Amino acid sequence: MSLAKKILKLAEKYRDYTAENLSNLVKIRSLSKQEKDVNLKLKWQMQKAGFDEARIDGLGNTIGRIGNGGKILAIDAHIDTVAVGNPANWNFDPFSGEIREGFVHGRGTVDQKGGAASFVTAGRILKELGFKDGLTVYFTGTVMEEDCDGLCWKYLIEEEKIRPDYAISTEPTNMNVYRGQRGRMELEIYFRGVSAHGSAPERGKNAIYLASKACLEIEKLNNNLKGGDFLGKGSVTVSEFVSGSPSLCAVADFAKIHLDRRLAWGENKDSVIAELRKALEGLGAEIVVPYYEETAYTGLVYGMEKYYPTWKIEENHPYIQKGVEVYRDLFHSDPLIDKWTFSTNGVVINGVYGIPLLGFGPGNEELAHAPNEKVPIDDLVKASAFYALIACKLAGFEG
Repeated sequence: MSLAKKILKLAEKYRDYTAENLSNLVKIRSLSKQEKDVNLKLKWQMQKAGFDEARIDGLGNTIGRIGNGGKILAIDAHIDTVAVGNPANWNFDPFSGEIREGFVHGRGTVDQKGGAASFVTAGRILKELGFKDGLTVYFTGTVMEEDCDGLCWKYLIEEEKIRPDYAISTEPTNMNVYRGQRGRMELEIYFRGVSAHGSAPERGKNAIYLASKACLEIEKLNNNLKGGDFLGKGSVTVSEFVSGSPSLCAVADFAKIHLDRRLAWGENKDSVIAELRKALEGLGAEIVVPYYEETAYTGLVYGMEKYYPTWKIEENHPYIQKGVEVYRDLFHSDPLIDKWTFSTNGVVINGVYGIPLLGFGPGNEELAHAPNEKVPIDDLVKASAFYALIACKLAGFEG
């Protein structure tokens, strides 16, 4: 029996095990900065699966390890989730973890606890096969991604000194191979006016009017943004408008708008700020890229600038082609090679540090952050097999 068939058979054997592990993760609420309990559960699952090591670092990431090779593969799943939103939009309890009709149901099943449950099973398969040499595999259940993409990996690389030679993001890809995403950045733009009594507004300078003119210019800018390669064009939108004045009977002397800017290939922080300065010339706009600095559940204060670079890997890159080879060996067809519409930890793993990264994850990304989130158990099985086989191939392990 080929190694691919052997691994796929084991992944199917552990089908219920994988689904139950995911169900147990989903039952634990884990908003950003509140991941302690779910990460302790993930660490326990790694230990029960026989991982060589399972620990939690200073930021709160759960780190599992199998193997002792000189090369490093990291398989990443962020373990925090977004909130439920309006409960009335859900047809089931978001934290039930219910297993029925071939799906595991609940918040985080797609984004992204399904990836974590799958890589726990992949680790169990590797241990059962006797995998130990040729490659070190780290399995990372990372924190705070929903608040600040890639912050967890900045910590892993800079503080834990884990710098992989290859990485896999288990963000949902609908079981296709992904190789990039648009970047993004957040911007705050401040406008300073001069207050005056509301009965004589001509004596002041209204910051709301300045900001409103800026909003219209930003709408025009969005319509005129270029870019049309594999990743698509950039975008910009106003996501928040805040103002202030000495009273409701006075001219506003302060306004702030917050922008969500998605970055096409070739766009970067400097080019975005330059185009905004040009578009908002004469409005007194003060443009700031905010800095995220928050306290993790461990008590550690850590942060980074809210600029998340665009990244992509060419389709003919040997690592992407290795992923295609693994897919063919397991499933006897060619994967769709595509990209995410949203942002991932890849902004730091590849966008900042240039580490070869491919995406392969259970679930449909359209259900990420949406009500009635659920993941097919078939996807969990296939993802478990994919992670185990690619580790074997990178290690030169033949079972």
